[in-house]
Amino acid sequence: MTEDFLYYIWKHKNYTGDLFTADGLSIKVINTGILNTNSGPDFLGAKLIIDGTEWNGSVEMHIKSSDWHRHNHNKDSAYDSVILHVVYDHDEEITTKGGNRLEVLELKGKFNLSQYAKYKDLQGSRDWIPCAKQIGNVDSFIKDAWLERLLIERLEFKTEQIEASLIKNKNNWEETFYIALARNFGFNINSDPFEQLASSTPLSTLAKYKDNIFQIEAILFGQSSLINPNLKDEYSTALQNEYLFLKKKHNLQSVYSYQWKFMRMRPVNFPSIRIAQFASLIHKSSHLFSKIIAIDKLKELQALFEIETSEYWEDHYVFGKKTKNVKKKFGSSSFDLIMINTIIPFLFVYANHNGNEELKTRALQFMHDIKSETNSIIKRFNQSGRW
Repeated sequence: MTEDFLYYIWKHKNYTGDLFTADGLSIKVINTGILNTNSGPDFLGAKLIIDGTEWNGSVEMHIKSSDWHRHNHNKDSAYDSVILHVVYDHDEEITTKGGNRLEVLELKGKFNLSQYAKYKDLQGSRDWIPCAKQIGNVDSFIKDAWLERLLIERLEFKTEQIEASLIKNKNNWEETFYIALARNFGFNINSDPFEQLASSTPLSTLAKYKDNIFQIEAILFGQSSLINPNLKDEYSTALQNEYLFLKKKHNLQSVYSYQWKFMRMRPVNFPSIRIAQFASLIHKSSHLFSKIIAIDKLKELQALFEIETSEYWEDHYVFGKKTKNVKKKFGSSSFDLIMINTIIPFLFVYANHNGNEELKTRALQFMHDIKSETNSIIKRFNQSGRW
């Protein structure tokens, strides 16, 4: 028996029957608490009703009750917050450093030992994920429900991020969406510098030049610090000169160029190409978030992102190095990622703010309608079982 397995039993409430302390007092678990990965009790913020009285505090778990002394918890006041001692085998009465006698829940006999056998098998598995051989045996209803829950959890996590960003931007939805969209144009590898680029370049400034793609590019590429002032090609020189004028006019502060990553990337994903595409989107669509809210068809949303780079980037991937002429369109797979990571979460949060259930339903429907991403991890899941 291991403590990690007891954590699993407790967290997921995988015990059987009603719960009672060693003294016969009834236990009702309102909240198991949050698993603590740092020093201190194992579960924090638990809420229990013991013999009709509500308790709020921590839960500590051991194989044997006597492990409390073996771990020196009786000398540590950090464990005075413990309201229940959960053990596999209760072999000793325990008192905290503060002098409180702890109520004990013994889990021996409260779960099927076959669960522990499966747990040990998973722990010893050498597959790419421990449950790889079992995925195919899980009922499709259970898998679908689990995936649905993961979707909601993902949206809830994104909601927290958006809410925090909204506060920072004084509830300006367009500005907040613009910064989040920019971050996701970085597609993980360049997400941080892309977010810094947008944060240091107000949308209101770009909006002044929405009819002039060259000036939008001048601002964005200038702010990115990717323009090499030593290059002599006509576009680079003109872009640099325009940026220096606009930088002074709007009191702009650029980001550091060393943050951008080009190594081990396909050229079409170079930050220079993504910035050019982002500039094209800004040029094409003013008040973008307002437009997105009004659209109820996925194809119409995708049409907003049917963007290409300006002429210079058709035969360049970086400044000053000419290549074969290729149109750098914003691909459908890139659009899907933008939908998943930016558009749908924003629609969800906006719907919550405005009590718009129809918009919330639309956001969830968009999520179902998007094609699944294709990558090595998803391929492995599909090989392990039906999804």
